[in-house]
Amino acid sequence: MEKSRRNIQTINSVSELHRLLTLPKPLHPLITFIDHSEATSIQDEEKPNLLLNFYNISIKRSFKGQLKYGKNYYDFDEGTMSFIAPNQVISIDNEEDRNKDGWSLLFHPDLIREYPLGKVIKNYGFFSYSVNEALHLSDEEEKTVEAIVRNIQKEINSRLDNFSQDVIVSNLELLLSYCNRFYSRQFITRKMATNDLLTNFERILENYFANNADMTLPTVEKLASELNVSSSYLSDMLRSLTGQNTQQHIHNKLIERAKEILITTDLTVSEIAYQLGFEYSQSFSKLFKSKTNLTPIEYRNSYN
Repeated sequence: MEKSRRNIQTINSVSELHRLLTLPKPLHPLITFIDHSEATSIQDEEKPNLLLNFYNISIKRSFKGQLKYGKNYYDFDEGTMSFIAPNQVISIDNEEDRNKDGWSLLFHPDLIREYPLGKVIKNYGFFSYSVNEALHLSDEEEKTVEAIVRNIQKEINSRLDNFSQDVIVSNLELLLSYCNRFYSRQFITRKMATNDLLTNFERILENYFANNADMTLPTVEKLASELNVSSSYLSDMLRSLTGQNTQQHIHNKLIERAKEILITTDLTVSEIAYQLGFEYSQSFSKLFKSKTNLTPIEYRNSYN
């Protein structure tokens, strides 16, 4: 464990990253574009894992091998785009396995801190997706992405002036908006993966309330873990297909089960709340009324 901790190298600035990759001095202090073919390998017998204090947007082309969605493998021939939030640990590829066909756009949170994007970037859930939940671009989508990134690269390479940061951030906003659109398309077009995931999600949730032996509420994280996907990806996939995120699906299924118990048993509201996994019956009653406009007792009486 201690050895593993020592082998994590924290990178806090663009300059540090360029030095590590033996690249020329960066042209902008807060953002950089790195061509994978130009970045040399790290000269270290024990290649460190990197903890980057940046947002990282990358494309890899001509991916070697297969990628895994859930428990299934799929062939991905298009450009593979991934998004990583700051303070995530990134592993260094072995030199012989390294794919040098692609690029990375990395920017420090300070670049966008004073802009609206700094407040809403957390809403782009794909920065929290797992590696196997990458965005797979069509040729046309990749052309769109490349055009925007070229604009950003042009600004990085130009002489800095009072408008440089505004132009860069505007293009970043445009890039992320397009990526949001492309992810929504992916949820729809990759029907086999998404339909299997939706079916398995509904089955697991149904079984959870039918066999809740440990009397606990299902959490988004637990359901996502059982499906072998990240919680952000699961919620975004469900929202795209059904209009509701994971938590809303849990609440809907919970209320369905509560209604069934209320009209088929004589259990008290407190007993029902405990059976469903609530620690406090008041929390159950509050949720029930918010979903039905009736208290549990009012709902039961409406069937008498």
